[in-house]
Amino acid sequence: MTLPKFGLRLSERAKLLATLSGSKQPTQSARSWSLPGAEEMDIMARGAAALGIADPFFRVHDAIAGAQSAIAGRDYINFSSYDYLGLNGRPEIAARVAGAVERYGTTVSASRMVSGERPIHRELEGALAEWHGAEDAVVMVSGHATNVTTIAQIMQPGDLIVHDSLAHNSLIQGAILSGARRVSFAHNAVDAAREQLWMHRRAHKRALLVLEGHYSMDGDVPDLAAFIALAREFDCLTLVDEAHATGVLGATGRGIAEHAGIDPRDVDLWMGTMSKSLVSCGGYIAGSADIIRYLKRAAPGFVYSVGVSPPTAAAALGALDLIRQEPWRLERLAANATLLLTCLREAGFDTGTSDGHGIVPLVTGSSLTAGRLAQAVFERGINVQPIIHPAVPERAARLRFFVSASHTEAQLRDTVMILRQEMDRLSA
Repeated sequence: MTLPKFGLRLSERAKLLATLSGSKQPTQSARSWSLPGAEEMDIMARGAAALGIADPFFRVHDAIAGAQSAIAGRDYINFSSYDYLGLNGRPEIAARVAGAVERYGTTVSASRMVSGERPIHRELEGALAEWHGAEDAVVMVSGHATNVTTIAQIMQPGDLIVHDSLAHNSLIQGAILSGARRVSFAHNAVDAAREQLWMHRRAHKRALLVLEGHYSMDGDVPDLAAFIALAREFDCLTLVDEAHATGVLGATGRGIAEHAGIDPRDVDLWMGTMSKSLVSCGGYIAGSADIIRYLKRAAPGFVYSVGVSPPTAAAALGALDLIRQEPWRLERLAANATLLLTCLREAGFDTGTSDGHGIVPLVTGSSLTAGRLAQAVFERGINVQPIIHPAVPERAARLRFFVSASHTEAQLRDTVMILRQEMDRLSA
């Protein structure tokens, strides 16, 4: 038996409508502003509460949140952490962080241009450049801001930006801020990208083709070789966001270039974050020495921002060392992700286009069903986040599983069993 449309039975729809129509609308004082989307957020929150769905966001974790976590004193199998390789809290990394704090303190207290430069910054940038086979790299305090400030700085009105329809918000915001013409193409569709370039490229001065190495909502990867060939055909710069690919794809974790057997020098800009496999915080761009030199003196998100803190840089350096020293973590992650993907499909769940590298969605097709299922399994000791409209289209609402090398086979199999039981219970 399947759930009715939107996951609601007639009695529940009546209850929801009565709650929303009978509740008082928030009043607006003379000094308050009407915030965009605030009313919709309030309606969704009241609707979820009326149906007994608890707010799944901003849950407080009591300690390190890896493959397991503690929330409000209870232990959970955790699928909401970017710690793909299980490195967070490793004593080797903690020791490097402590050493950096002892030598440099907890902050560099200034923009790197004027007074914030430290040797550890250049050490990290050199390591990241080597990691991506690039000439140099620049590290910034935020992954989101890295994409925004880089794209907004290198592109301008009269240029063209062509991006995947599922590109991350930071990539889109950077494109909007640049003033360049922005067009999207169907997800991972090389032919659709070619059509957009054929229609628009000649009317613009420069062009940038934007991809992700491992898509964070769907867990799939693009045909990098085909997109590189397309960029050459239409004289485009290329930017590949490796936020969820570093430490996940490739035999040694160097991302989609290694995974696809591509010379990394064939891509102009590699973007990455330090908050996932590198168990730190911040973002970076790796590329030619000329581009990196330009960004360090022109990109507002770097020039007008404090430099990354010494402990942040030290944690990322420590993670890079451990990834090199312990390749078994990559093998374990790949095996775990493949196992979860296989078990979910065998249990009759829709996993979309996931390739089973580190991100596995369970598509419910309804935000309410996603919320209810997430709450049901949370009550049984599994922490996984629902991804609902408007973050994704309503028909693509889902639970999103981030897999770790630290998950055990028993945890993964038990999770699928509980998911199947709770989904059947919701549908019964």
